[in-house]
Amino acid sequence: MENEIINIAIVDDHTLFRSGLASLLSEYNEISVVFEATNGVDLQEKIINYPNTQLVLMDINMPIMDGYTTTKWLKDTLPHIHILALSMFEDEKAIIGMLKAGAGGYMLKESKPSELLTAIKTTIEKSFYINDLVSGRLLVSLKHDHNKPIFSEKELIFLQFCSTELTYKEIASEMNISPRTVDNYRESLFAKLNIKSRTGLVVYGIKNNMIVI
Repeated sequence: MENEIINIAIVDDHTLFRSGLASLLSEYNEISVVFEATNGVDLQEKIINYPNTQLVLMDINMPIMDGYTTTKWLKDTLPHIHILALSMFEDEKAIIGMLKAGAGGYMLKESKPSELLTAIKTTIEKSFYINDLVSGRLLVSLKHDHNKPIFSEKELIFLQFCSTELTYKEIASEMNISPRTVDNYRESLFAKLNIKSRTGLVVYGIKNNMIVI
């Protein structure tokens, strides 16, 4: 893996950011930026000519065809290609939307190039990348099914609701329980999985087929 070159594409409607990122990544011997696209339609037209593309860095908010639609199309059409979402903000709703569409992880646009390189390599090796939102214990639980924690039925229902756009208060209302009880479920899952955020719970749920998309 060390000496292999990873062929990536960058899809982002901001030309300066996109070309700057391509330039930064081209300084790494392990990375080859095979093409750039401005949105999903542009990607659809170009990727036919680059069958060796292994990973796409995907912006979320783009005109004409956004990151969600493009990610879903890519996963349906060329499922072997990995996708890393690029986000300007740590927006849980957007990130969860991208994960549900098929992205293997996400990076903030302000990340250091070295962090992005790590994310790219990890995604190629493991099919998804986990940053600070989810701890390394997730990887262990994915590899060893018998190590999976035991969840109550209510926790599983709560986990499913986490992948929606409902607030915690609205989830409490849907489940006919108090907001305090919802907090208890959340804290219980955080503790069992050593996870620190709602996005992290959703990543876990999707990767372990516990959340129905």
